[in-house]
Amino acid sequence: MEFPHFSRKKAFGLVVVASLSYTCLMFVWFSLSAFLPLIIEDTGLTNTEAGILVGAVPITYIPLALVSGLLVDQIGPGRIIGIGVLTFGTGQIGRGIASDFFVLLVFTLLIGVGATAITFGLPKLVSVLFPPCKMGRPSAIYLVGSSAGSALVFAIGRPILGPILGGWRSLFFWSGVVSIFYGFGWLYVTKYLEIDSIQDGEKFALDSMRDDLKLVLSHRELQFVVVIGTMYLLLNHTMQGWLPTILESRGLTAEFAGQATSLFVVAFICGVLLIPEIADRFHIRRLALMICGFGAFCGIAGVIAGGTDPLTPIAIIVAGVSIGGVSPLIRAIPPLLENIGSRLTGTAVGFIFAVGEIGGFFGPILLGVLYDRTGSFTPGLGILLIGCVIIVFSGYLIDISE
Repeated sequence: MEFPHFSRKKAFGLVVVASLSYTCLMFVWFSLSAFLPLIIEDTGLTNTEAGILVGAVPITYIPLALVSGLLVDQIGPGRIIGIGVLTFGTGQIGRGIASDFFVLLVFTLLIGVGATAITFGLPKLVSVLFPPCKMGRPSAIYLVGSSAGSALVFAIGRPILGPILGGWRSLFFWSGVVSIFYGFGWLYVTKYLEIDSIQDGEKFALDSMRDDLKLVLSHRELQFVVVIGTMYLLLNHTMQGWLPTILESRGLTAEFAGQATSLFVVAFICGVLLIPEIADRFHIRRLALMICGFGAFCGIAGVIAGGTDPLTPIAIIVAGVSIGGVSPLIRAIPPLLENIGSRLTGTAVGFIFAVGEIGGFFGPILLGVLYDRTGSFTPGLGILLIGCVIIVFSGYLIDISE
């Protein structure tokens, strides 16, 4: 199939370059978590204040996701991605010079604002560069860029770059500067290649935005994708956030529990790369969603039943691959839906995350509350099993034109 605007090689090249925006974002986003003990000590934060800062970026998505998605569709992905990078880069520099909780919170929320532009700008970019049936692989590329950013800040940022640069403040400052330089470079590429001129969207208008929003919110098939996205974020945030603690509660050392969680992340990346590739090749995105939901169910059930025996790492791998496979699919399906297509991809993905982050935010909290009430992680993990079942049935009900 022909690519609509650029050659296949150039389209993939643009996605790779744009994916660096996600790498920068996740490095900036998780730098707070990587250096949190030092930040608490240096600024005198309470544990409650530290928790608020950690959750500040995800909670930003709930009120802003739809607005950001609408702006992506109206203005175009090229400029929005660049503006988003400049925004979170500025926020990171601000965090590097912040002296107290309030200032840290303000600049962390600014990072959240910029983050929404990247999350919805990249699916929109892919939708205008690639035909609908070929969007699985490029979606996987930018999601790998995302994982690379969060991995780099823990593997290199905290143990190596932090000491070299002289502490967390210097690392925050210079990572913000690097992001801003990248942002200006991307804006130049956008203008030179006229990326935003190739989209199908209309010129910015409030009436158009209201019509687009009404269409997206009432779209039956997209509503099922929103349900799947909510369950995906529930599963992913809860598993990554609680898995080390669950394993340590069974008697594993912190080192082994951390390695097991790393195994989940590696399996997640494998799912991101493999599942959309298979789904694109055989035109089975709907079936792939159902298989991923079933696989996640089996994996999490294995974690519940496995204790510390060899079943557990196998279950973690199955859960990681399956949950990872859902991630690119929920981003690649909206352009295939009737009346959504490339034109409203940004708004559609914004809708998915505006609702979905409710699951991502409350999932880890719910597991913790149930543990406090029962003294066991099994009830909370049981809620995740229900989420897997919902993914399977919602995937069955979606009517996708492949």
